Amino acid sequence: MDSVVYDTYEAPDRLNGTGQVFDAPTARALATEAVHAGREDLAAQGLHAAPIDLSTTYPSYDSRGEAARIDAFAADGAEPEGPPVYARLGNPTVSRFETALARLEGTESAVAFASGMAALSAVLLVRNAMGLRHVVAVRPLYGCSDHLLTAGLLGTEVTWVDPAGIADALRPDTGLVMVESPANPTLAEVDLRAVAHACGRVPLLADNTFATPVLQRPAEHGARLVLHSATKYLGGHGDVMAGVVACDEEFARRLRQVRFATGGVLHPLAGYLLLRGLATLPVRVRAASSNAAELARRLAADPRVARVHYPRIGGAMIAFEVHGDPHDVIAAVRLITPAVSLGSVDTLIQHPASISHRIVPAQDRHDAGVSDRLLRLSVGLEDVEDLWGDLEGALGA
Repeated sequence: MDSVVYDTYEAPDRLNGTGQVFDAPTARALATEAVHAGREDLAAQGLHAAPIDLSTTYPSYDSRGEAARIDAFAADGAEPEGPPVYARLGNPTVSRFETALARLEGTESAVAFASGMAALSAVLLVRNAMGLRHVVAVRPLYGCSDHLLTAGLLGTEVTWVDPAGIADALRPDTGLVMVESPANPTLAEVDLRAVAHACGRVPLLADNTFATPVLQRPAEHGARLVLHSATKYLGGHGDVMAGVVACDEEFARRLRQVRFATGGVLHPLAGYLLLRGLATLPVRVRAASSNAAELARRLAADPRVARVHYPRIGGAMIAFEVHGDPHDVIAAVRLITPAVSLGSVDTLIQHPASISHRIVPAQDRHDAGVSDRLLRLSVGLEDVEDLWGDLEGALGA
């Protein structure tokens, strides 16, 4: 199955990693943006690779000026002009990643956090602070996202609906509609444009972790907020944990205020690794998607497999249900790594009912299509014949 790839788009002006404004090109290929966004000022500084700024604080002899900048940030959450102040307010290396991700998603801004769950928590806190504690959500979602909403840990109240029921579920205190497409772990897809229309004036948050901006850009379909667990494909190598929300600048300012107050900041080394990861994101996603499409075809034809889930837009994720014991498959793989998480250059397999969605009540899992025989496969960049040989052997066991 062929993937859908967005090749060119309008790129908004953004701040670079030094706080200076540059003029973004009006139309550049996605692969070009992935390599160059957030790095436009490097050549003028005599640099090729982006620097890593590990400072936690920054010297300033103008304390009156510092006070004015901090007051301004407290008032509206705008990024402080001039040199950095303190690492919890912002970091130049992290800012480069935010710039690049916003360009790839086609939004005005992006705000990075220490994890995907920290990013989602910040969104909920922003809406809660406005008295909008009610969330309308479509299952399935990532298990911890589901738990965060259901448990009311941040004072939220959630109404679970199918996409057709979104409009009827909205209330005066509804602050957010949340969907994930393709969904974790069933890879179910929703019509983002139709969902955004059903939301009316309520912001739509679309978790785009599985698809990445290589395959879809939810902001183009009406989503105001685009969530990523950047730990996955954006980093791409299983060595960085992060989250990010791509959005308009108005919402970004509120997110920055929450990040400053709660301390869920992204470490600059992680920001550097993510910026580096974005450079190869289109290549990695397309290559892994090619492998996944072939494996999905072979799994669908295998009598030991009851059902295969593979999204219409393609991608590198496969979910499949086996006739036998899924735990035996997990125990029998040798090349493929049995581990939670996804989006790395190597292939991972896991049993959602035991790990990623264990925290979701069993009946809710089943109602969302997460069966006890479902396995989730994050396909990497290995040779497809080697991957199939490992899968075939594990299914035989």
